[in-house]
Amino acid sequence: MTTLWVIRPQPGCADTVAAARALGLTAQALPLFHIGARDWQPPDPGEIDGLLLGSANALRHAGDAIHRFAGKPAWCVGQATADAARAAGLTVAAIGVGGLQQVLDACPPSLHLLRLAGEDHIDLIVPPAIRITTRIVYGSQALSLNGHAAAQIGAGAVVALHSAQAARHLARECDRLGLPRSAVALVALGPRIAAAAGPGWAAVRAADHPRDAALLALARQMCHDAAARHSDPG
Repeated sequence: MTTLWVIRPQPGCADTVAAARALGLTAQALPLFHIGARDWQPPDPGEIDGLLLGSANALRHAGDAIHRFAGKPAWCVGQATADAARAAGLTVAAIGVGGLQQVLDACPPSLHLLRLAGEDHIDLIVPPAIRITTRIVYGSQALSLNGHAAAQIGAGAVVALHSAQAARHLARECDRLGLPRSAVALVALGPRIAAAAGPGWAAVRAADHPRDAALLALARQMCHDAAARHSDPG
């Protein structure tokens, strides 16, 4: 079977690889980003009604300041973020299934929300009755794709993409190293991420739902399809 390469940062990379292997996939971890905390100044908790969270990384790297908001409701993009919110002492108000914009659109009116985000984050359309204060609490450093892993990917692989940033970085690295995009298939967590990779890939498909389970179900089919093409090129 064609190998699935997971390039998201740790610890999510290891989680996705473990889930992929449980489905019978040949999966390899290749984190192409290092996540680190950024200094930030929390607003007055008394002025904040709740938190808007688009990634568990925001909670992992927010530091001790997050405890100032203990007990506050949190609107979370997905289950992993909700689990991290509970571990940080927050009360989960909602868990989204279609991205952070959908979560925001479903929030009740007249809220002042604190959005904890990374340096690379999506712009949101804020409903008129909601106010958002944003703090950047983490950032990512892109790492080079080199060596044996690069050669294997260039020879034919499926790569899982969990962010638009990852899609753009993979495209740049393949072009830098002269790896043929036509040898690499991409499976993305959503259409916006898939579009960020640009053209020229062997295949680009997006999961129906922005969850690892949906991504991996699609990845399994793509790995089988890629293996079949390589074994029967005619």
